[in-house]
Amino acid sequence: MALSQKLELRQGQALVMTPQLMQAIKLLQLSHLDLAAYVDAELERNPLLERAEPDRSEEPIADAGNGTEAVGAEEGERGEEWLGDSLETSRSAIEDKLDTGLENVFPEDTATSEGRATPRDTPGYSEWAGVGAGGREGGDYNLEAFVSAEVTLADHLARQLTLTVEDPVQRIIGQYLIDLVDEAGYLRGDVAGIAEKLGASASDVAAILDILQTFDPPGVCARDLAECLALQLKERDRYDPAIAAQLDGNVKLALSIGVDGTPALVIGGDLLPGAMELGDLQEAVTAARKGK
Repeated sequence: MALSQKLELRQGQALVMTPQLMQAIKLLQLSHLDLAAYVDAELERNPLLERAEPDRSEEPIADAGNGTEAVGAEEGERGEEWLGDSLETSRSAIEDKLDTGLENVFPEDTATSEGRATPRDTPGYSEWAGVGAGGREGGDYNLEAFVSAEVTLADHLARQLTLTVEDPVQRIIGQYLIDLVDEAGYLRGDVAGIAEKLGASASDVAAILDILQTFDPPGVCARDLAECLALQLKERDRYDPAIAAQLDGNVKLALSIGVDGTPALVIGGDLLPGAMELGDLQEAVTAARKGK
């Protein structure tokens, strides 16, 4: 095997990560604040480093001023040349050039600004519309704007009607019945008369009334006291024929003696409300018997 010598030239490219390049890449990724903090830390760690102060000499400013004056002089010369041209400043010449009279201008837009709606007149305006980051401008707070509106019985029933009934016709009938409910929760109206006014059948109105009578609070939309108590007993699953007969008898007795309102019981000389639990009623009866 013979040994020989030869010379070859090769050209190639390679990326060498020098310490300076690595430091440059690291510094380029820093923000302005991070870079300033990095420089301060390096100055504190290495006492041989010095911060290079910028040159605040007035020569560049003077040069800039001279340049500005030169530009201003050139513009002045151009302006004088432009003014020196033949400009037509007469009224007739201007009207001929614009192809219209000088009186043909738009009037001031005062009527539009007067008829423009203010922010308070626009829908969707709220008291928070003028509040910025520092609070209201005038410092006066309208506390009534922050108070939630009181929910009435009609609103409470209307919300339940929206969630329960989907048919639009039934909703109209139900909303009409809700409007006839007084503050005590009684329905002031006759089913037949309501059906005649709405142009619907009495069975449809009665069906919607049955749905309304299942709403909260129990006993709402009743037409009299007996029906109200019956609805409350049905809600507690304690309404049966015996209770119905007893309730009907008590109501008739109360009406005959001129008693109106919530029924009450007098047991052993004590006045007990009619809307009470069965256990409490039994205890009252037992105590009255022992007293005898």
